[in-house]
Amino acid sequence: MAILIRTDAEADDEKYELVEDEMILGRHPDCQIQLDYGAISRQHAKVIHDGDQFFVEDLGSRNGTLVNDQPISSRHRLLEGDSVQICDLTFRFTSGADPVGPSWGFGMDESSRAVLVDDKASSRVMSKLEMTTDGSHLMLEANPEVKLQAVLEITRDLSRTLSLDEVLPKMLDSLFKIFIQADRGFIVLKSDDNGTLIPKAVKFRRPDQDDTIRISRTIVNEVMESHEAILSADAASDERFQMSQSIADFSIRSMMCAPLMDSEGKVLGVIQIDTLNQKSRFTQDDLAVLAGVAAPAGMAIENAQLHDDVLRQQAIERDLEMAHRVQQGLLPSEPPELPGYHFFDFYEPAKHVGGDSYDYIPLPDGRLAVVLADVSGKGVAAALLMAKLTAESRYCLASEPDPAAAIQRLNRTFSGPGWEDRFVTLVLAVLDPTCDEVQVVNAGHLPPLVRHGKEVNMPGEEHAGLPLGVASDYPYESFTITLGKGDYLAFYTDGFSEAMNASGELYGIERMETHFADEVPDAVELGKHLLDDVEQFVSGHPQSDDMCLVCVGRMK
Repeated sequence: MAILIRTDAEADDEKYELVEDEMILGRHPDCQIQLDYGAISRQHAKVIHDGDQFFVEDLGSRNGTLVNDQPISSRHRLLEGDSVQICDLTFRFTSGADPVGPSWGFGMDESSRAVLVDDKASSRVMSKLEMTTDGSHLMLEANPEVKLQAVLEITRDLSRTLSLDEVLPKMLDSLFKIFIQADRGFIVLKSDDNGTLIPKAVKFRRPDQDDTIRISRTIVNEVMESHEAILSADAASDERFQMSQSIADFSIRSMMCAPLMDSEGKVLGVIQIDTLNQKSRFTQDDLAVLAGVAAPAGMAIENAQLHDDVLRQQAIERDLEMAHRVQQGLLPSEPPELPGYHFFDFYEPAKHVGGDSYDYIPLPDGRLAVVLADVSGKGVAAALLMAKLTAESRYCLASEPDPAAAIQRLNRTFSGPGWEDRFVTLVLAVLDPTCDEVQVVNAGHLPPLVRHGKEVNMPGEEHAGLPLGVASDYPYESFTITLGKGDYLAFYTDGFSEAMNASGELYGIERMETHFADEVPDAVELGKHLLDDVEQFVSGHPQSDDMCLVCVGRMK
């Protein structure tokens, strides 16, 4: 019976038997496989049983469906061991041809397929060889000088290669020169996320051979767990069958498998060589040679993985730096010039990019809108949502003259499909310099600080509404603040109030209120004064959240 087995980190031995011709996966209670996770669509994907084949099909979900880490756009056939990913959930497909419950799961890379075969009843270990991270003594057991020379050449070649894509095929090429009876070989490595074994390199002696890898589950499990190189055979281990044509017809082969270990003795994967020729089975000397190659090969793979990790990290850093520059380009290049008023703004993400933002939007009749917002979450995803918010807020304010109506329209946009599990806190202030009044709409954000003379308060608590994206039909309200000469108004995100020092103490709104009341000549100096105090408070402790501040002051 075909089964989907949960393999992600949160899985709790969950198995789903595919007993119907069509089984839908999703959040809806009517789904045959109900997955109650917020990011999964109500009807996300379905598995189809057609004859002796199984297929998976995405049902237009918002986050897509992946097979072996590749997104699918149409019906996709499932093969033994395929990995199916739906948001953060990962499943392994098994057709039921093999017993369920291996010690190691298997996945695929995009260039190869793997089929688990053999159980303890049909696979027999003929010889074992203990492995260490130093394979020098193993080389000496393989007496033929030509093999020893070949091993030395492989070691030299591996030491010159840093790319994993170059290391693995070169290793198999060299082994095929040593073992002229070998028909097939493969290297599988453990994935970083869940330890699944992924075939990374495959070689066939003849180009017309089938490209399906038949992996002995019993052998690989034992090699991985025991750290021993193994020589295995099935019927070929029995001398009575050495010349039997039926054995060759059924492709029962001699096999060698050795673990690939890093410098600390941790298993990275395995390398296996097998043959169809029952007259030229591998020997104990052959196993010693393979083990001798596997030791330096494991270290070469470790170095290649570290090299690839460095290159990937450098590429990520470049992308994030570019994203930082793009996000900075979306922010106002300078404060606005409005007669009788002065402005200060500051934005510093906790990472390269963040989910805080501010904007100045000129409106008809000389009014000016100031928008400050905070998207739930951090990083690239929050930054992308903030970019959309910036564009949408400008459109809504241009379409709706009333600030509360504009925010209601903006809220409907962020309550639609595709924005589940995300919300935005936002405060909008529309300044009219003709009457020195500010209309404020608060969508779940921290209340603004207002200073009249030396008195500081935080008005509008009774008018504060829900964050954007929570309820599509929420009726937002506005309230009015009148700014006298020398008065100040400040909007900020919780990166200020929740700034933490090395003792775990929070900066807090009360301290911010106190320093907001200090005498300063203008909004620019006020903003710098608040930043200096926060910096002095945290005293070099790492920033944990995005920080955004806008100060508005009326000239005396």
